[in-house]
Amino acid sequence: RPYFYLPKLQHFSEAAWWEKVIGWSEQRLGLEHGTVRVTLLIETLPAVFQMHEILHALKDRILGLNCGRWDYIFSYIKTFRNHPDRVLPDRDQVGMTVPFLANYSKLLIQTCHSHGAFAMGGMAAQIPIRGDEDANAAAMEKVRVDKEREAGNGHDGTWVAHPGLEALSRGEFDKVLTGPNQIDRKLLDFQVNADDLVAPSEGSITEAGVRKNIRVAIQDLAAWLSGNGCVPIDNLMEDAATAEIGRTQLWQWLKQSAQLDDGRKVTRDWLEHLFEEERALLVSKAPATAVETISAATSLLSDMTYDSELAEFLTLPAYERLTD
Repeated sequence: RPYFYLPKLQHFSEAAWWEKVIGWSEQRLGLEHGTVRVTLLIETLPAVFQMHEILHALKDRILGLNCGRWDYIFSYIKTFRNHPDRVLPDRDQVGMTVPFLANYSKLLIQTCHSHGAFAMGGMAAQIPIRGDEDANAAAMEKVRVDKEREAGNGHDGTWVAHPGLEALSRGEFDKVLTGPNQIDRKLLDFQVNADDLVAPSEGSITEAGVRKNIRVAIQDLAAWLSGNGCVPIDNLMEDAATAEIGRTQLWQWLKQSAQLDDGRKVTRDWLEHLFEEERALLVSKAPATAVETISAATSLLSDMTYDSELAEFLTLPAYERLTD
């Protein structure tokens, strides 16, 4: 049968709209109502407060909900962009064990299982590292711990960025699952309130973290402008979602004059210096054919960082560059 994967929803009314679209399509194609099945990503902060309503709107065809962790972090930053008490630390410090993400993941499990739907875990972005056994072992251990946590919490399945991680991830679920899923685990003892879902994340902002956001976002955006929406960077599979985390963090850190771990504050003059240094470093390692695109990506990213208002999506002004 046809299966659809629905991303980016923020409100149950959008799920109801999809139900109308799919139901109309089934009717036009002569298919029985409910033939088309869907899995839906919970990857925006507003949607986590409406999971029951989303499941109800698609009740005749929903298979489950999926934690879209990278876009969810992006949505958290975007939602709280003007809140100085909700500024996130370096991206590497914002893992699924920080309170707002751990609570989101467990609430998704509890909600799905209370309705007999599957609760899918999040994407492991690591990719196997060739030629460096120690680095590869460290990366795989991060994946193992992540999937051990998901399986232990009650998720029914998960995602990986590379097929090389499939056996490792499946192994962690096989240790826990006694059947094809864990829908019988209702997490009845888990309690969460609105404050728990938006709790600030402790940690620090470092120069290395600022530079990494600039470097990764430039590389991802340059790849996107060249027609590739998903690219391996520093042994992680990066895409628009992770570029959005870097882009929105840079904007928010500048907007809030965030303080680094060494006491310095994020300023425009300092960021302009870092943008140029990171651009020059990337250009020095790139083929001549990529230099113009890297420079264009740097220009676009820096312009968006300095804008007085945070753009909704990185790709909106990027599309304009494609048509120029």
